[in-house]
Amino acid sequence: MNTINSINQFLSSRNIAVVGVSSLGKGFGVAVYKHLKNAGYNVFGVNKNGGKTDDEMLFQSLSSIPSNVDAVVTVIPPFETEKIIDEMIKLSISQVWMQQGSESELAKEKCISNGINVIFGECILMFAEPVKSIHSFHRWINKIIGKYPD
Repeated sequence: MNTINSINQFLSSRNIAVVGVSSLGKGFGVAVYKHLKNAGYNVFGVNKNGGKTDDEMLFQSLSSIPSNVDAVVTVIPPFETEKIIDEMIKLSISQVWMQQGSESELAKEKCISNGINVIFGECILMFAEPVKSIHSFHRWINKIIGKYPD
């Protein structure tokens, strides 16, 4: 279960890889990538096909990133997330945020059994400051109805 402490622990990471960034410049992976970058994080875009977004290289895997990665956001299908978790274990990356739709029970189990701080069922854009527009409203609603993590 997600707690505000586990979320804050993830957000205290400075070097974050976003897996599922489109080279077409569209989609939720690109939105997460740009939001974190604009918020001051050192962000690495990952797309298994490579390419570029905003004239920045997309890495084909976590292993191909030449810098230290502290945390990973997945915006990919669940079966691909399971492979990313295996790669994270090999690279000793201990934080992952599985965007809604990218999580699977197997991926979560792998995280728990390997001591990886895993966030799932929550949108990172509701927590990574500055929270804007619809995400701010959604966060407010969740607080009112008691669905905001404790």
